[in-house]
Amino acid sequence: MFILTQDLQARVEKSSDDSANIERIDQHHARYLEERRTAIPHILSIFHTPPKARILIEEPSPWSAKTHTWRRGITATVFWIGEQASERNLIANNASAWDSNWETNYGGTDHPGSRNGFAPAGFEPRLNPFYIALPFDDLTFDAPANAHSTEIIPWHWERPQESGSSICKGQWVAIHYRGKVCYAQWEDCGPFHTDDWKYVFGGQAPKANPGGYSGIEVSPAVRDFLAIRSGYRVSWKFAKQEEVPKGPWYQWIIH
Repeated sequence: MFILTQDLQARVEKSSDDSANIERIDQHHARYLEERRTAIPHILSIFHTPPKARILIEEPSPWSAKTHTWRRGITATVFWIGEQASERNLIANNASAWDSNWETNYGGTDHPGSRNGFAPAGFEPRLNPFYIALPFDDLTFDAPANAHSTEIIPWHWERPQESGSSICKGQWVAIHYRGKVCYAQWEDCGPFHTDDWKYVFGGQAPKANPGGYSGIEVSPAVRDFLAIRSGYRVSWKFAKQEEVPKGPWYQWIIH
């Protein structure tokens, strides 16, 4: 009898403990749910169950888009810093579209007939002698409603534009002629046009101009490296700075 009484008492105590445990679990659970509801109200499920999957369509990288590849068969003309106005050069190149003191900042006139290797003779240039001009100016461009400049320029998302500062200035360009590739920086606008975005960024043919259909102006250093003259047809494309290989232009890369 004593043993049965002890066993019955143990069962009663165990049952009491189980009830207490269940009550404590219920309390903890209720507290947990309340904390989830109040502490993180923005989640979709208090149990972290993921929402229904959504299909995301990503735009291709501007640099890999087919419109930003080689422009082939483009007529090149030679121009230079300090070139005076003439019938073929309507505006003197003492200043550029983006540098009002271009010749002074360069260190002098980059005359194509007076050379010391790829540099001008008589002085050491303070700016890259490998430069080009393309017929687009992002500071004066009056974009049509369906072609905002921030959507046209492929690297606009990499370079925040400051007021009055061009994000085209200094952009690297590769120029190809008969197996040789020269790298230069975009430092001025021309020839003749400053709004030909469909050619510069869209891959269309250049607009007609007094120079025929010339679409890129190159410096004497680019001319000499590629062994070309005004009127030669070249290919060109934009290049990322990290893609620019070593060459006579390499010392001008900001590392």
